[in-house]
Amino acid sequence: MKRTDVLDRLVPRVVKASASAEQFAPSNIALCKYWGKRDRELNLPINASLSVSLDYLGSHTRLIPVDGQRDEVWLNGQQLQPGARFSQKVSAFIDLFRRDQDLYFRVETRNNIPTAAGLASSASGFAALTLALNDALALDLPPEQLSILARMGSGSACRSLFTGFVQWNMGLREDGMDSHGIPLARTWPGFCIGLVEIDAAEKATDSRSGMQRTVETAHLYQSWPLQAAADLSKLQQAIEARDFELLGQTAEQNALSMHATMIASWPPLLYWQPESVAAMQKVWQLRAEGMPVYFTMDAGPNLKLLFQREDRDALLKHFPGLETVEPFGP
Repeated sequence: MKRTDVLDRLVPRVVKASASAEQFAPSNIALCKYWGKRDRELNLPINASLSVSLDYLGSHTRLIPVDGQRDEVWLNGQQLQPGARFSQKVSAFIDLFRRDQDLYFRVETRNNIPTAAGLASSASGFAALTLALNDALALDLPPEQLSILARMGSGSACRSLFTGFVQWNMGLREDGMDSHGIPLARTWPGFCIGLVEIDAAEKATDSRSGMQRTVETAHLYQSWPLQAAADLSKLQQAIEARDFELLGQTAEQNALSMHATMIASWPPLLYWQPESVAAMQKVWQLRAEGMPVYFTMDAGPNLKLLFQREDRDALLKHFPGLETVEPFGP
């Protein structure tokens, strides 16, 4: 099945840009990771995943209808060439909505997180773009359908349509209509995330390519779906009971297990840098000394610390300048 087949079910074949539109979507940090696709065309995952949003950190996207034969794509205040990778990805996604119509936009995206450095800027970017297209084209689609559409731009974007804890059901249908984000009703006041930025440069190997390499070449990957399913169940229990130790241990082991499959691929895929390992060791040392802090990592060198509000001041002494987020407010 093609992406256009799914679009035919959700979006009218003839659309009209009724107005400019602007939307924000938060980035999200997966506590149980999505790594591996069972369908590359539709971005359908091999395993379910669970994330928490980063509140005010994410992407603002504005769409302005323009006359012409192509989209104008701006990223963080700079206009990109049509051949730039980000421009091509944005225009290809908009193509799904406009079909063969002469309907073009000036797309202005601003990320207040590092782009393509393992902080899931693609997730918030495609989620914000989906929301803006929904407004600009007056589609008035429900959240589940918008999550399905965002997923086809970036898999993790299906979770960035929502705030708080979000589960991405892997689904079973070939058309992917049951594979989308679902917000969890539970909140967790005092739950904090700290962003340890090791390197904000664009990754040498993007997540999509790295994911495919892992699936195709790492024998260790065969154990990943079972690991992810077990971790998802533990995280659901931890969130229900507000068991921080269980959540932290599970999220950290899940991240390290995902990275183990990458390292076992060929050629080996290692997103870590020496400073990443040093930060991990610092977290382990702090935990050995009694501080309840854990980490998770996506496909990049940067760490995300998981801790509770009462430990923020003590943690800042060891990670000066740490940017912290409370997904559920103070």
